[in-house]
Amino acid sequence: MLADLLAAIALMLVFEGIMPFLSPARFRLALLSAARLDDRSLRVVGLLSMIGGVVLLYLVH
Repeated sequence: MLADLLAAIALMLVFEGIMPFLSPARFRLALLSAARLDDRSLRVVGLLSMIGGVVLLYLVH
């Protein structure tokens, strides 16, 4: 189980590193846009991301 958790964290780091590596300017703009969002909108984005992840895990397993 620990190996799966570490593999998931490693994969997350790879995916999160793709955008700043490929297009640092767009990544910076995306961060600035996210910083301008109010708390409620940011929470909705986070919730949708978590739901999408759970659905994807369900479909994979």
